Amino acid sequence: MNNTGNPGKEMDRAEHPGKDSDSRVTMTTTMGLQQETSQKSALNTHLKTHTGEKPFMCGECGHRTMTKLLLVQHMRTHTGEKPYGCDLCDYSAGVKASLERHIMVKHTGEKPYKCSECEFKTADSSHFYKHMKKHSGEKVSPRKKSHKCGECDYSTSQKCRLDQHIISKHSGEKLYRCDKCDLRTASKSRLSLHMRKHDNPYKCHQCGFCTARKYQFDRHIHTKQTKEKSYLCEECGYRTAKGSSLILHKRTHTGEKPFMCEECGYRATDRSHLSRHIRRHTGEKPYKCDQCGFSASHKSALDHHLRTHTGEKPYICEECGHRTTTKPALLRHMRTHTGEKPYDCDLCEYSAADKACLERHIMPSPRKKPHKCDECDYSASQKCRLDQHIISKHSGEKPYRCDKCDFRTASKSHLSLHIKKNILPKKNLIDVSY
Repeated sequence: MNNTGNPGKEMDRAEHPGKDSDSRVTMTTTMGLQQETSQKSALNTHLKTHTGEKPFMCGECGHRTMTKLLLVQHMRTHTGEKPYGCDLCDYSAGVKASLERHIMVKHTGEKPYKCSECEFKTADSSHFYKHMKKHSGEKVSPRKKSHKCGECDYSTSQKCRLDQHIISKHSGEKLYRCDKCDLRTASKSRLSLHMRKHDNPYKCHQCGFCTARKYQFDRHIHTKQTKEKSYLCEECGYRTAKGSSLILHKRTHTGEKPFMCEECGYRATDRSHLSRHIRRHTGEKPYKCDQCGFSASHKSALDHHLRTHTGEKPYICEECGHRTTTKPALLRHMRTHTGEKPYDCDLCEYSAADKACLERHIMPSPRKKPHKCDECDYSASQKCRLDQHIISKHSGEKPYRCDKCDFRTASKSHLSLHIKKNILPKKNLIDVSY
């Protein structure tokens, strides 16, 4: 090929013979320096395990760490901040690894750590290593909790945690007070966290979520709205961003409920659902409010309660501007605009917009039963129940009839139950065959 037609290019190459190679050398050198810097940083961090150097100190309690990341994670024990939230339940964690372990243990049921000596398997690597020590004969020594409370059985491995425990549980002191509302707390870091609620500039217009921190807002938008949903259910087209969510969803098709309550036989698709159910037997309420004596069996219930102290009402009605502390409360309010009453009484024509209203209608008062039967000693708190009693027990009438078969009954609720058990399953089978 003749290059005389473009002498400029040839001259440029001739005058700058090393231009392309210099560029490649510069790029390679930059990448090499970055890699070398990264390796050097990792080495410096590792060397601190030998020297014991911990240059990063917590201003709250004096705890020291080897790296800045570990200090940030430690600070969350003071602030209560848990930026890693589970999409399947109310659980949140201060460390990403804790969230990943939670999803595996509580939701997927997956147990990748399997013992080669016996049938033991677990989702938690620390449990696995403790188990393996039993086979090797090595003694498992629990973490020492040398700092003990003189008022109760509480003990901890860190003095700062003991100090915080004594202030919050035994002293009754709430030294830190918000100057914008009536909130008082025993923890300086809790007050700092609370103060952010008075000024939350980052708000999601889709769901009402708000935060004082931009990175939390960006993560919310990313995970809740724009994150690619690459996991697809072949049964119904449901899509999700997480494999664990898909595993849980598929159980709605298979009917699989692998988690069972030993107390009553109740089965659940999800371990967290079983844990909540078990608290009904034990009466355990592990989530406690540090402002009053309130305690709850679910974290979401505590979160809702805390808003009674802060006055926060993040959910707003677009129809009239009414604000609520919870999303279910907003949905109930919206029914005052739509007129929707989804809760029906099985004994009469009464319907309600709120489940609690229906329950009050069905059982308004266990003590008052003014409606009495003339034929026997039966009495009821509602006339509709007395009418139902007379029809079923004394008249011999069976006014409720199934239009698909010869079944007849004196009770509207019995007819509804019959249809659910015998008619609807057959209808679904016919629909599937098409």
